[in-house]
Amino acid sequence: MQTRFSPRQLENPDLRESEKILRACVHCGFCLATCPTYLELGDELDSPRGRIYLIKDMLENDKPASAQVTKHVDRCLSCLSCMTTCPSGVHYMHLVDYARVRIAETYRRPWADRILRAILARVLPSPALFRLSLKVARLARPFAALLPGRMRAMIEIAPGSLPASLPGNAPARFAAEGPRRMRVALLPGCVQPVLSPAINAATVRLLARHGIEVVIAGNAGCCGALVHHLGRRDEALASARANIAAWSALLKEGPLDAIVINAAGCGTMVKDYGFLMRDDPQFAEAAARISGLARDVSEIIRAVGLKAAKPPRMLAVAYHSACSLQHGQKLHDVGRDLLRAAGFETSDVPDGHLCCGSAGTYNLLEPELAAGLAQRKAAAIERIAPDVVAAGNIGCIVQIGRVLARPVVHTVELLDWATGGPCPPALGNSAAGGKCGRDRK
Repeated sequence: MQTRFSPRQLENPDLRESEKILRACVHCGFCLATCPTYLELGDELDSPRGRIYLIKDMLENDKPASAQVTKHVDRCLSCLSCMTTCPSGVHYMHLVDYARVRIAETYRRPWADRILRAILARVLPSPALFRLSLKVARLARPFAALLPGRMRAMIEIAPGSLPASLPGNAPARFAAEGPRRMRVALLPGCVQPVLSPAINAATVRLLARHGIEVVIAGNAGCCGALVHHLGRRDEALASARANIAAWSALLKEGPLDAIVINAAGCGTMVKDYGFLMRDDPQFAEAAARISGLARDVSEIIRAVGLKAAKPPRMLAVAYHSACSLQHGQKLHDVGRDLLRAAGFETSDVPDGHLCCGSAGTYNLLEPELAAGLAQRKAAAIERIAPDVVAAGNIGCIVQIGRVLARPVVHTVELLDWATGGPCPPALGNSAAGGKCGRDRK
């Protein structure tokens, strides 16, 4: 794609990077066929190619973001399916991320939108505030039908009950079972420990069982992805700096073989810290080191080799490869292959390249589009009628679980169960009648 940025504009490192991305695009349109919002709406401006044209015009001509640009960029899921499809290697993720920053800096949203986004940016990264907000949402549930669309979506997506809270971001160390093979830091996260603390517990057990010592840095918390995708760059970078500082302190205590992340969206973010902090003289080197250590939990288990496993029950598992895993981190098959190695009858969800509609805060900010994508995903899963769905991202687990009458669990919960851990809570309490009984010898 031809661009016409001035030399003065290209002194800005964000515009310089954007121009490089724009020049890689050759207008081929392959991305349209795999873009969930284009398939839902049929509007080219709701495709990567259409959004690229809008972003190019805004940046090249140094315009403030318009209502039109904002609408179509807001509708982007950042699922990154287009990056998997693109034959030219267009790094759409960095382009749309900068477009969101530009929108936040130059476009004044309607007051209700501003307030909602500010609430989400304040509440979701804080486990304490998030837990409190879910309790309030539960009280408001009887009145949900009287509320406007976005507020109603926020109430409806809140779970009917919450699991007991576990120690969140407190410093902790979990010893390896047997000879220590690795020492890793685990990102505890922000939303996941509130909605499903069993995921972190299963992760620690699974890693320890494979000879891996797990440490949690006391000041490591939200990865910053939620606010980053709201265009709130300063807040996202503050979260990144806090995590980088926390993990750098651990590195001073002793070597780390990896920083393990069990929420795929967080993994994509942490692996990008090096790029995000590239111009920060204080953090650039440390950020690059941290990004180089970041691994999804499935990568670690693949690297050390899954121990002999035998699931207590022979279950048919539909593997949903989260967008942030298959497109963001290029780890499409790892979780599925591990489940097969553990003895589960595992198959991919049909049309698995299409997003479920979770996408961070997307299902709260674009509830109608998100609901349509969730129903599309549920219909694809029902075509293969599995006993359980496995995914590697808490957002996907919540989003799919809302519309599917089958249990949805994290991949590590099944791997933990198959290698000697407890049955995942969702299987014992599932609408299908509970699947924790043993039927294998």
